[in-house]
Formats: sequence, C-alpha cells, structure tokens
Amino acid sequence: MGFLQRLFGRADASNAKRPEPKSAAVIRSGMTPDLVKLAGTTTSGKAAITALAARLDPTDDGHFECRGVIQREPNNPADPAAVAVVVEGERVGYLPGYLAKTIDLPTGAARVVHLQVFTQLLERGLRAEAWAWLGKGRAQWEWSAQRRPPLSTDAKRLAEHSERDKMVKEALSSGGERAEQFRAGMSDGIHYLQTVEPIKQLKREGRLEEALKLCYLAIEGAEQAAKREKLQPAPFYTEQAAIVHRKLGQRDKEIAVLRRYVAACPPRYRDNALKARLDKLLN
Repeated sequence: MGFLQRLFGRADASNAKRPEPKSAAVIRSGMTPDLVKLAGTTTSGKAAITALAARLDPTDDGHFECRGVIQREPNNPADPAAVAVVVEGERVGYLPGYLAKTIDLPTGAARVVHLQVFTQLLERGLRAEAWAWLGKGRAQWEWSAQRRPPLSTDAKRLAEHSERDKMVKEALSSGGERAEQFRAGMSDGIHYLQTVEPIKQLKREGRLEEALKLCYLAIEGAEQAAKREKLQPAPFYTEQAAIVHRKLGQRDKEIAVLRRYVAACPPRYRDNALKARLDKLLN
C-alpha cells in the first residue's frame, strides 16, 4: 500500500461506494443554476437554523427540508445586491454573491424556493450547510439523509482529497490527450494534485521531513506538466517546501527551492509571488 493510500485509503474506499449526484449545479452562460449552496449558514444564519432544526427536525436527524423565500436586501451594508433566503420569517443564509448580482429578482419581490439543510454538532458548536433548489419541478438534491455532505473540517479535507484522486484516476483511464496531460504530472506513481491534502496533514502533524519529501515529489510532477504545456508550474508545492525549510531554519534550501521554481517558469511568467519572496531573501 502506497503513502497516499496509507493516509487516505479509507476515505477513498468509502467515497467510491457513494452514488453519483442526481444533479449538478453547473452555471451555463447567462443561466441560473438549478441547485445552489447557500452562504452565511454558519454565521448570520446559524441562530435561525438552530431554531428551525428544533422545530423541523424533532428526531435530531441532522437533516430537514422545507420551503422558504428569496428576497433582496438593498440596505445590506456589505452588499446592496444581496439576496437573503428566509424561512418562517428568519434569514437562514444568502445566495452566493455571483448569483445575487445576476438572478432575475426585483427589489421588493419574493420567490418561493425549496431548501435542504444539514446540521452537525461539532466541538465548536453547530455546523450547518444548506442548498436551495431554484429550478422548475421537483427538487433534485445532490445529498440525502443516507448520503450526507461533509460538514466537519476533517470530513471536508478527506472529501476534497477523494475528489482530486478520483479526477486523476478518471483522467488517466480516459485515454487520449487528457490522459497524456495528467500522465505528464506523475512522479513516482503519484500525480501532484493528489499530494495537496497529504502535505497539509503532514505539516499539521509536525512531520516536516516527510512533508518535504512529498513536496519535492509534487514539484517534479508539476514541473513536468508545466513544461509540456509551456506554462509555469503550480506554485503551491514550492511554496509549501519553502515554508517547511523556513520552519527548519534551512535558509539556503529555501532559497534553492525558490530559485528552482523561477528557473522552471517561462520568462513571461517569472514575475510572480515566489520570485518576490526569493528577491526578499537575497536582498
């Protein structure tokens, strides 16, 4: 079993058994998505959702569906174009800002929407996330009581890693140009995209030498992929390696990895944040 499998094997296995979403909230040019995740459910809408859960989720299942309305908040100090989502007179969240600016909803008007809400009691309190169905007909939810969205920080990290891993595996098996593009980003059997969460986890655990080893593996893959496309390598992995070298007091190695990144960038891409960091260290 490989390094990534040891760190995330269980998450990948469980994720592979999950059914595909029933619908995708894909925005096409000039169109409103059918399904959209709300913003503000864990901040401004937290108290309202807590009260609603007590009424609409008496079995404490952590999941309920209801009807609400969307309406503009022209006096919102943060965003005059804001669209609030209201249930039983209480604001539970907002439509995302990009959508609020384009959705056809005059000030003073209200539109009925269907909502799906998930809650989970974590150490820091209640975590809540909600989705609104803006499409026509019966709501087609991505999640269900049996297949819940990740709500905790750890669950989200694992889900993100699983999605990256799935994307890489599907691309490699698809054949053709896409497979070749992803194959170029492989190093020692691992695609650099698959190392994002493992690097972060190793750093959180203080396993800095192991994190560095994975960073350099990813850097090699990112460089190979960038060279093929004549672009600059993804900077995350070099940035993380530089941070670890800094934590370990390895100034010369931090400079070396930053120089390596700048050298790997085509000339038109060399004026970037990592070069600025390098210049600061050298001056």
